[in-house]
Amino acid sequence: MRGGWNTESEKGYEELFQKLDTNKDGKVDVAELRAGLIAMGISLRTGAEKEGKIVTTGDKNKDGVLDFGEFARYLKEHEKKLWLTFKSLDKNDDGRLDICEIKQSLAELGMDISPEAAQKILQSIDSDGTMTVDWNEWREHFLFNPATDLEEIIRYWKHSSQLDIGDNLAVPDEFTSEEKISGGWWKQLVAGAAAGAVSRTGTAPLDRIKVFMQVHASTSNQISLLGGFRQMLKEGGATSLWRGNGLNVLKMAPETAIKFMAYEQYKRFLASEGDQIETAQRFMAGSLAGATAQTAIYPLEVMKTRLTLRSTGQYSGMLDCARSILQKEGIKAFYKGYVPNILGIIPYAGIDLAIYESLKNAWLSNYATDTANPGVLVLLGCGTVSSTCGQLASYPLALVRTRMQAQASLNSTEQLSMRSLVKSIVAKEGFFGLYRGILPNFMKVIPAVSISYVVYEYTKSFLGISK
Repeated sequence: MRGGWNTESEKGYEELFQKLDTNKDGKVDVAELRAGLIAMGISLRTGAEKEGKIVTTGDKNKDGVLDFGEFARYLKEHEKKLWLTFKSLDKNDDGRLDICEIKQSLAELGMDISPEAAQKILQSIDSDGTMTVDWNEWREHFLFNPATDLEEIIRYWKHSSQLDIGDNLAVPDEFTSEEKISGGWWKQLVAGAAAGAVSRTGTAPLDRIKVFMQVHASTSNQISLLGGFRQMLKEGGATSLWRGNGLNVLKMAPETAIKFMAYEQYKRFLASEGDQIETAQRFMAGSLAGATAQTAIYPLEVMKTRLTLRSTGQYSGMLDCARSILQKEGIKAFYKGYVPNILGIIPYAGIDLAIYESLKNAWLSNYATDTANPGVLVLLGCGTVSSTCGQLASYPLALVRTRMQAQASLNSTEQLSMRSLVKSIVAKEGFFGLYRGILPNFMKVIPAVSISYVVYEYTKSFLGISK
């Protein structure tokens, strides 16, 4: 068989095993594997969990180490999968991968990268400087990387920055066919939901003061950041800082599930050829999925705003709030502010996706080395910048939505439409009145992302998900 992943490779397995087995006990554990690879100049940039996955996958008798038989069997099976991946990438079947083939293969998986980015990826694997990659170069590069196909190799890019920071309007996460079949997708969703729940709870005081600043904007009742916190503490004590957070967390599960399922359906409908989907189509599918999810859970959004703004004793709980709104204002009240909310999804999702992809591809073009993996800090940075830009574009619509949701709870006799409300805000508060409350909104981004990332990683580890 071409490439020699059968008998030819076996000749070197024992020699390689002896190099890794530093204590000469006939077995290799995770620590020996990592130390041995580093000594040979092979370092897995994403961390020790990769070595752990190699040992776990190859350890057939579940004793926590690899003997020579298990080691050789793992490498044989791994090389076979790498060979099949190599063949699938080699579109013209000439035994070598070039820039066009790399770019085309990534495009088929929904990653539209520039020729420069594809060249960087190719150069990281090309050891002989020919600007092409043959089987031996491919094998040597990925031999000790648990990823066995291109979808696994780029999966890290897809999942590392999908972190919830409160206003979940972004394009939903994507999952590979293997993840969908194996059920790995639900674990990713659970990890994301857990991260979002803890993150939102940790930043709930900032979220509540944001809503107060958005709503109480008249010159006689204008609230500052510190003044708002003092007022909330005086009125209801420390626990009042978390009013509305329970419902905010509760609505995450149905919103995430609906968005994910709708996104998959819209992608399938919009895909131009088979499962191929371009960036523009992915944005459209994401926007439609977000609109679908928001339509389904929007009454909970209205209730969350009312519970956030309530005074002590106004409502006994979520059901009492819902009953009160229904009795006093009717069913239509549960969709107040719906139009600006839906309109806000389009600029947020579009700008967020476009800037994120642009920043990530720019980094790959200029700095990518080794496995062409930007790393979690770069991805988080790209995600934070893109999310911030998306919020700047959509924030005025979010403010108008909140004002419309809150009108009845402020005992306002004037129920303004979206257009009238925008005119009123600009006339009374100026253009920057449309950005009231954005300071605490930005203040929560860094702690929210940090909390989300830590909880996301711990939850993935608990559920047995590798990167």
